[in-house]
Amino acid sequence: MFKLTSLNLNGIRSAASKGLQEWVGQTHPDCICVQELKAQAADVAGRFEDIAGLKGHFHFAEKKGYSGVAIYTRHEPSDVITGYGSTEFDAEGRYVELRFDRPGRKQASKLSIISCYFPSGSSGEERQAAKFRFLAEFYPYLASLKETRDFVLCGDINIAHQEIDLKNFKGNKKNSGFLPEERAWMSGLLAPTLPASRGSQPPEGAALARGGPSLRAAAKTAEEALEEMTGGTGQPSVKATRGGGMVDVYRQLQPTATDAAYTWWSNRGQAYAKNVGWRLDYHLATPAVAALAQSETIYKTQRFSDHAPITVDYALAL
Repeated sequence: MFKLTSLNLNGIRSAASKGLQEWVGQTHPDCICVQELKAQAADVAGRFEDIAGLKGHFHFAEKKGYSGVAIYTRHEPSDVITGYGSTEFDAEGRYVELRFDRPGRKQASKLSIISCYFPSGSSGEERQAAKFRFLAEFYPYLASLKETRDFVLCGDINIAHQEIDLKNFKGNKKNSGFLPEERAWMSGLLAPTLPASRGSQPPEGAALARGGPSLRAAAKTAEEALEEMTGGTGQPSVKATRGGGMVDVYRQLQPTATDAAYTWWSNRGQAYAKNVGWRLDYHLATPAVAALAQSETIYKTQRFSDHAPITVDYALAL
């Protein structure tokens, strides 16, 4: 059994002060994907290279105290990839991928575990436009990756996909994280694919792996990014709808969960005490890996940040 955890730390030093290492030592994940390190290499050196016997692999942001992702693992990867090839967003430290390629493995012989931190658009129009640019270039990147290997992307997606994914859905339809365009992007990513050599058909532009320059140029504004994603309809285009083929693993296991599904709570008011939350943290997997998911846990007994860790057990041996 392969135990995989995802957690937005909202600062690794802060999370450590709240018992993160001890909890990881008690729960024994094979890998833990973390987001929002809010630290650089010098801050990690001598303190957080390893957690409870798991070795860390990092992608730091250039800006101090900002973003950053990592994967801690007890298994040695066959390759480590930092960044997905984006001129704009790789500088923000949002993507690290560990490859565990094993030719003799019966299931998912080419397997990647990814920790990814999607931009938030809640601070204003400028960052929302950046979020749309990220979504526009990241979709074809994932489609291209899916053509060559299986993977699980763990991360803070900063999108609540459905009404059951947040408490106050009626009041948040115009707010970042629950905008119709963001939800349409998720619907496209999770929609079934057309038959192809590996069971999927990438959307138009998927050949622009690593976020090719022409795609980024087409997504310089929020409006242009939406045009690229949805054909200007506000809904996934035909090609996008048929081209995602990813699986929301939690929803596969818990299709109707509401209050129990939340993974993030605002620090304002009594949001956590009243469970006024959002489901922002995901395991997004290719179908072959998603089919191996056995059980899930969202741990809420102890708080390490404003997010809760989500763990999924997969019937898979690395």
